[in-house]
Amino acid sequence: MRPVIPYVTAALLFGLGVYGVLRRRNAVLVLMAVELMLNAVNLILVTADTTAKAALPHGGQVFALFVIVLAAAEIGVGLAIVLQLYRLRASVAVDEVPLTEATVGAAAGRAVEAGPGAAEPTEVRR
Repeated sequence: MRPVIPYVTAALLFGLGVYGVLRRRNAVLVLMAVELMLNAVNLILVTADTTAKAALPHGGQVFALFVIVLAAAEIGVGLAIVLQLYRLRASVAVDEVPLTEATVGAAAGRAVEAGPGAAEPTEVRR
């Protein structure tokens, strides 16, 4: 078997995944693009295992299995975050995600400041 065809296919899959991560605004589609990139890595690992006989037998296939386990864990945590984001914001657009905690308080219509000598922050009404 010529290893060029799987390598080119993996490169195209990985490129499509990178494009999806960089261009998509929907968090679910970003997760799908990450899965495409992980599948491209799996294809490279299995192809390299079959073409290059390494000292470790079936090493590429074992690493591919670990990547599959990692992808399953990533999709579980990622979908939990997306569901929580949807519950809070009623949208899964990546552009609307606040990146700092101060933005979260301001987006809710209130500011949170620490009171004098207080261990926990207190809410300030305006």
